[in-house]
Amino acid sequence: MNKLEIGNFERQLQKMRSELDDLESTSKASTATVILDQTSVGRLSRMDAMQGQQMALELERRRKEQLLQIKAALNRIEKDAFGYCSVCEEEIALGRLTINPTVTRCVDCSE
Repeated sequence: MNKLEIGNFERQLQKMRSELDDLESTSKASTATVILDQTSVGRLSRMDAMQGQQMALELERRRKEQLLQIKAALNRIEKDAFGYCSVCEEEIALGRLTINPTVTRCVDCSE
């Protein structure tokens, strides 16, 4: 893989990280504690709000996991290890990296 391709992946990873950081600020309200006052909110509305809160918490967990994967990929770029399988150390197919630049294994080792 040449420096131009690696530079493109680095820009793509930076963009992904920026988008996830932006999502964090907009999702803070969704994970706030649900008020359990039945006089202002009915039981079904409260249950719906609690379900929404749990879904937001799961999305936040996934976002944090994606951020860790992105940071790890950027770290591999810095160490000139990007694009190589962490198991067999062979080059990962360019098409696979294009789909998901955070992958750490080639197709053969991921099966």
